[in-house]
Amino acid sequence: METVILAVVIAVVVLAALGGLIVGTRRHKALPPPPPSAPDITAPPAEPHVGDEAETPRDEPRRSIEEVDLPGAAATATVEEPPAVEAPGIEIPEPTAGRLIRLRARLSRSQNALGKGLLTLLSREHLDEDTWEEIEDTLLTADVGVQPTQELVERLRERVKVLGTRTPEELRALLREELLKLIGTDVDRTVKTEPEDRKPGIVMVVGVNGTGKTTTTGKLARVLVADGRTVVLGAADTFRAAAADQLQTWGERVGAHTVRGPEEGDPASVAFDAVKEGKELGVDVVLIDTAGRLHTKTGLMDELGKVKRVVEKHAPLDEVLLVLDATTGQNGLVQARVFSEVVDISGIVLTKLDGTAKGGIVIAVQRELGVPVKLIGLGEGADDLAPFDPEAFVDALIGD
Repeated sequence: METVILAVVIAVVVLAALGGLIVGTRRHKALPPPPPSAPDITAPPAEPHVGDEAETPRDEPRRSIEEVDLPGAAATATVEEPPAVEAPGIEIPEPTAGRLIRLRARLSRSQNALGKGLLTLLSREHLDEDTWEEIEDTLLTADVGVQPTQELVERLRERVKVLGTRTPEELRALLREELLKLIGTDVDRTVKTEPEDRKPGIVMVVGVNGTGKTTTTGKLARVLVADGRTVVLGAADTFRAAAADQLQTWGERVGAHTVRGPEEGDPASVAFDAVKEGKELGVDVVLIDTAGRLHTKTGLMDELGKVKRVVEKHAPLDEVLLVLDATTGQNGLVQARVFSEVVDISGIVLTKLDGTAKGGIVIAVQRELGVPVKLIGLGEGADDLAPFDPEAFVDALIGD
């Protein structure tokens, strides 16, 4: 029994010794580093108040909604109305009477090379064949045309032979008389806009692009308004970009209403509507601007013929004006022939006659078509379209 107790005591002592050895060993081992602590997060500074710049926000007492003063009726903010934009006033065009006389000096500066050249040649002491050939060349260079040139030279030959001694005044009178015969002074050059049996008068303006056709239509509206007529414009050139806008701007300047259609729409439909609206409004004249080229497979001349036929369902056309660029010379005659085959041209408008144009085109185009020049354009100004006066034109050609 004692042996058993002794064995138990020894076992307890041994176990206690082993436990202390294990604990001591763990204490001598290095402990792992502690986990990193979370960084301190600093709250961003509050937004500064107005006038506080960047100072630290202050604790301010809060007020309840009952303590806040609401603005009274007297403190109501007033909203200023923007200034009204005045619509542009309607312009008063310059009267047509005397326009060509006013522009005569400008025409004379650009055209009198023809007249001066002829007078210089005719003033030579001896008019031999070489001189007469020079006279012919001068006339042909001025776009007078072959047949009118031959006629003029033959008449001048006869008159000079009979005249004998030639003073500058006699030569000028002689040349003036013969040029007036070629141009014609007994032709009716009135633009027909007042039919006796109805209203409105209907005028169609034709020509290729680049001749100033749309601008001429707008200027013609000014001429008619200046003479006391009321006008409706038909923007039947639906295939040229901004043509309708351009014509409408011309109309607005003088208080004329413009009828227009969709871009690349049917020109005949626009022309029909323009005449219809002109009748409803009771205006004096309807001016129809037409296309100078088309972007479709339909030929230009076929389209112009259609416009003419559709318009004449309302009433006959009173005037068909062909606009020609005077600077194109003989090329303008080719255009004139083509247009005259499709529509009955009743009058010619020569534009850009104050530039590099040669005055003889007036004679040539009248002889080619058998219709008179009725209007001429002498510049870029709004009132630079004038009725054609043969005597004032010839005086400008040969000088006073």
